[in-house]
Amino acid sequence: MTTTPNPPDSTDPRPAAETAPPQYPQQPPAYPTGPTQPSAPPAYPGPVQQTPPPAYPQPPAQHTAPPVPPQSSPRPQPAIPPQPTIPAPLHAHHISTDQRRVYLKAHQRHADATALGSLLIYLPHFLSSLVVVSLVSLLVLGDLAFLGILGWLLTGLLIFHRPTESTLARRLLGLRHPTREEFSRLAPVWQEVTARAGVDAQNYELWIEENDTDLNAVAAAGHIVGVTTFALNRLPNGELAAVLAHELGHHVGGHAWASLLGYWYALPARLAYRVIRFLALVTLRVAAFFSVLGFLVIALFLGLFAFATLTTLYGLPLLILAAPYALAAVGRRAELRADQHAAALGFAPMLASVLHQMHGADQAAKQQAALAARAAGTQLPKESAIAKLLATHPDHHTRLHHLQPWLQPQPPR
Repeated sequence: MTTTPNPPDSTDPRPAAETAPPQYPQQPPAYPTGPTQPSAPPAYPGPVQQTPPPAYPQPPAQHTAPPVPPQSSPRPQPAIPPQPTIPAPLHAHHISTDQRRVYLKAHQRHADATALGSLLIYLPHFLSSLVVVSLVSLLVLGDLAFLGILGWLLTGLLIFHRPTESTLARRLLGLRHPTREEFSRLAPVWQEVTARAGVDAQNYELWIEENDTDLNAVAAAGHIVGVTTFALNRLPNGELAAVLAHELGHHVGGHAWASLLGYWYALPARLAYRVIRFLALVTLRVAAFFSVLGFLVIALFLGLFAFATLTTLYGLPLLILAAPYALAAVGRRAELRADQHAAALGFAPMLASVLHQMHGADQAAKQQAALAARAAGTQLPKESAIAKLLATHPDHHTRLHHLQPWLQPQPPR
C-alpha cells in the first residue's frame, strides 16, 4: 500500500516559506591549511660610521733604523746578557750592623777612679750644702727639721728616675726624641756598639740635639745618650759608632751620674754663696755711699764673718775655691777613659778620624775669628794658663796621642 504525503493544511496561518526548514551549506568554509608566514621586520638604520680622527704630524724619530733590503732577511742576533750592577763602594769606616747573638755582661756599670774622684772633690760642696739645708730646715720646720734634711738627701735619687731624666734632657740640655728616619739610622749603630760592649741597649735612651754645625754628643744622668744632627747625618756609621761608644764609656765608668749627683748636692751651697756675695756687695756699696768709715766697718765685719766660717767649717770653703780646677782635671781624665773604652771596642781608627775632623773645625773657626779681628783692627787674646786649667776636655793632640797604642798594627797571634 502506498502512502501519499499529507497536503498542507489550508488553515495554517504561517506562510509556506516559513514553514520550510532553513537550508545550510553542506561544505564547511575553507580555512588555511599551512602556517602563515610572518611578515618581515622593519628595517632599522645601522650604526653611524665614525669618521677617523685627523692625522697630526708626528715628530721625526731620533734614531731611525736603516731599511732592510728586501732581498736579504736579517740574521738573528745573539742575546746580550745584562751587565751586573756594581754596588757603590762603602766608606772606609763603614761597619756591619747585622743582628747577631748578644752576650750581656753580669755587671754592666761600675764607678772607676775618675767617678770616685769626682765624688770626693764634691764632698766639701756636699757638706756646705748640708749646713745650708739644716739651717733652712730649722727656720722653716723647727723640730721637724730632720724631715727636710732627709727629703733633700733622697732627691739625689731623681737623677736615675726616667721621667725626671726626660725633663732634664728637654729643659736643660735642649734635646728631643729622634724622628722615625733618625731612629732607623741611629738604632742599628747603637745596637752594634752595645753588643760589642756586652751592654743591654734598652737600658739607655737615645736623644737628638738640633745642631747642624757642631760634631758633638752627650752622656748625662743615668740613661741619656744624645748626639747632634750634624754627627748623625754627616758621619759614616763607623764614626758615628765611635762617638756613641765614647758616650757609652762615660755611662759604663760612672762619669755621667757621678758628676750630676755631685752637682746636685752642691747646688744649695752654690745658691747660698751667690746670695751672700750679692748681699755683701750691696752692703759695701751702700756703706761707701754714706762714708768711708762705714765702708771700713762693714768690710771688717764681713772679714770676721768669713774667718769665723772658715774656722767653723774646718777650711771647707777654701777647698770649694780650689774645686773647679780639680773637677776640670778629673773631667779631662774621664774623657781619656771614654776614648779608651771606644778604642777597646774596635773603634780606634774611627775615633781618630772624628778627632781629626774636630781639630780641623776648631782651626777653621780660629782662622775666621783671627780674620774678623784683623778686619776690626784688633787681635785675639791668647788663651791664658787659667783657662787651660779650667778646660774640661783635653786638646785633640793629647787624645790622639793616647789612642796610638790602638792605632798601631797588632802582631799576629
